[in-house]
Amino acid sequence: MVEAGRMLTPLKSPSIDIDDFYRAAWVQAVAAIDHWLHEEVLRRVSELAAKDSPDMPYQLRVYELPLHTIEAVRRGAVTVPEAVVEHLRDKLAAQSLQHPGKISEILKLVTEKKVWYEAAGWINRSFFQGRTSLNEKKLRSRYLEITQRRNKIAHDADLIDGDLEQRRPIDEASVNDAIDWIERIALAIAHVLDDEG
Repeated sequence: MVEAGRMLTPLKSPSIDIDDFYRAAWVQAVAAIDHWLHEEVLRRVSELAAKDSPDMPYQLRVYELPLHTIEAVRRGAVTVPEAVVEHLRDKLAAQSLQHPGKISEILKLVTEKKVWYEAAGWINRSFFQGRTSLNEKKLRSRYLEITQRRNKIAHDADLIDGDLEQRRPIDEASVNDAIDWIERIALAIAHVLDDEG
């Protein structure tokens, strides 16, 4: 979408709002990390539930299942990991993971680490060689800015508050920056979850 916007920009067609390509790219990028987080949590929960280890995160150890699901496990209709993942999938189906707090909460099923804190440190080292002062609060804030802009695009047509015609400015650079941050955050979270240390 960003590439399409870039290619169409020189044409300046009055019938095509080029900025809508950038807005679509922004929305798709947020949808991609939201989807990835859902799938990553479900995959990791399945793996952890299959291990039946006392070392699994506390929130997963105390995860509650409905009685009909427990009965299905008892009858052998489903395995424990299948039952947990299916129940969690149903629970998460209506939830978006676009708020750092919700992400922290759901990630407690698969880790007891301070994910945002460690992710900020990993981004500092991996992308900025320690030259930035990115911390947990700033990283959560940056993610929230990106997802809030997505919500303005998706729910309010990106209109400036109080205006029914004028939209917020958007360009290739701001979209690429948002996409880069989403990628950094996903990589950092994956690294934190995979790091055994």
